[in-house]
Amino acid sequence: MEKKRVAIQGIKASFHEEAAIKFFGEDIDTVECNSFKQTCEALKNKEADYAVMAIENSIAGSLLPNYTLLRDYHFTIIGEAYLHIQLNLLALPGVRFEDIKNVESHPIAIRQCDDFFNEYPHLNVVESSDTAACAKRIQDEQLRDTAAIANKLASQVYGLEIMERRIETNKKNYTRFLILTDNKDIVIDDANKASISFQVTDEVGSLVKVLNIFAEHNINMSKVQSMPVLGKRNQYNFYIDLEFSSHKEYQEAIRKALRYTVNFAIMGEYKKNDSV
Repeated sequence: MEKKRVAIQGIKASFHEEAAIKFFGEDIDTVECNSFKQTCEALKNKEADYAVMAIENSIAGSLLPNYTLLRDYHFTIIGEAYLHIQLNLLALPGVRFEDIKNVESHPIAIRQCDDFFNEYPHLNVVESSDTAACAKRIQDEQLRDTAAIANKLASQVYGLEIMERRIETNKKNYTRFLILTDNKDIVIDDANKASISFQVTDEVGSLVKVLNIFAEHNINMSKVQSMPVLGKRNQYNFYIDLEFSSHKEYQEAIRKALRYTVNFAIMGEYKKNDSV
C-alpha cells in the first residue's frame, strides 16, 4: 500500500509535520512547502493526497489568510488535529549556554518566548521562516554560537540537544490544524462536526435567524469567524464550525439555513478531535 503524501508548510520536524503524524501516523511521505499557498498548489496539482493547514492558535488567534485559501481552493476538510505547542531551546551537543550569541526561530515562536528573552537580553534574536529550518541550519553549518527555538521532534531529527525546555511564556498554547483533500469522494462515517461558509441576505436579522436555527436544532457553534467580502462594502463571509450529535438534526438545520444565506458551502463534515 502506498504511503499517504501529505503537504505541509515547512520542513520535516516542523509543527505541521508533527500534526500530520498525529493525524495519519508515522507512515507518511511529507511534501515540504515554503508557504500555505504552496501546500494548496501541491494538493491541487496532485503532488500530494492531503494537506495540513494551521487555522487558529489559542494565543495568536485565527490565521485569517488561510480562511481565504480555503475559500479560493474549495478543498474538503476531512479532519482536524490539535497540538500542544511546546518550545525548546536547541543547540549542537556539547555547546554551553554561555557560548550562545544568537537565537533563531519563526517570529510567532519568538514572541511566545518573551519572558525568556527578557531574562537574557544579551541574546541576538533572528527571525526565520520556519522553526525546524533553524534547527536544520545549525546542524548543517555546525553553528556553535547559535540556538534554535523548536519542538522536541526537531531535536531528534536534526541531532540537537535540548538546552532549555519549555521556554514558552504561556504553557497553555494550542494550535488547531485542518486536514484537507481534493478528493471529493471521501466520506467520513459518523461525522459529528462540520465547517460551513456563507454570506447572508440583506434582510434584517438574517444572521440572527441562521444562528437561531442551529441553536434550535441543538447544534453547538464552536467557532464563528467573519471576513469582509473583497470589493463589497458591508458584506461578509461567515465561517462557522458546527458540532452535533444527530446527523438528522444537522441536515434539517442546514436545509432551513439555506433560506437566509447566499454562497452557502459545506467545507467539510468530519469527526471532532480535540485531543492534545
